Amino acid sequence: MTGKPGRRLDQRRYVRVTGTRREQFVEFDFAIGDPALAVELVLPFAAFCEFCEQNEVEMVSPEEGARLDLEKIKWRYGDIGNRRGTRS
Repeated sequence: MTGKPGRRLDQRRYVRVTGTRREQFVEFDFAIGDPALAVELVLPFAAFCEFCEQNEVEMVSPEEGARLDLEKIKWRYGDIGNRRGTRS
C-alpha cells in the first residue's frame, strides 16, 4: 500500500504558493492530508521545484486558497454576519 518508502498512498500533499522573496525564493504553504492544516516554508526556486516533485504535490488553486482563507477568518473571528456585540 505504499508508493515511496514510509509513505501511505492516501496521504495527499498540497502546496499553495503565497509569494516570492527577492526574486530568489518561493514562499509557500505545505500540507499533508488536509490543505487547511499547513506549515509555511521558504525555499530557493530550484529546491522548491525539487520539493514539489519529490512529494508529488497537488497545487492549491486560487479559488481553493480563497476558501481556505475565509475558513481561517471564520475560525479566528467568528462567522461574519452573526457577530454579537458589534456596533451598528
